[in-house]
Amino acid sequence: MVNIKDMESGKYNKLLAAALKSVEEFKAPDWSYFVKTGTNKVRPVIEEDFWYKRAASILRQIYIRGVVGTQRLRTRYGGRKNRGVVTGKFMRGGGKIIRVILQQSEAAGFVEKSTGKKKGRQLTVKGKEFLEDIK
Repeated sequence: MVNIKDMESGKYNKLLAAALKSVEEFKAPDWSYFVKTGTNKVRPVIEEDFWYKRAASILRQIYIRGVVGTQRLRTRYGGRKNRGVVTGKFMRGGGKIIRVILQQSEAAGFVEKSTGKKKGRQLTVKGKEFLEDIK
């Protein structure tokens, strides 16, 4: 068993993204190549494996934080918007990409909606096992 919190996040996310490519439920939609990841970005992402890398990052965040909702993830993936002469302002990331990845994770059986006090999504036993088997 690998302790995910102790591993370097970049290396772990690459390994997890490679493992997610083999899962049928995780497919990048056609529109994902044309949309920006947030209002603070100037252009869409041009990486081929962006969808799988973002899905790996989201699953790792859920593993570390327990229960996570879309709004918290939007804040996590946001950034500073360049507004020209005016001082920059923090803008949250787009929610559609995050929502679709969470829905795909639910379809794969890795994530379920939380039934406790906190609203959001949490990992299932299958999801924890999948994440901990990555080496």
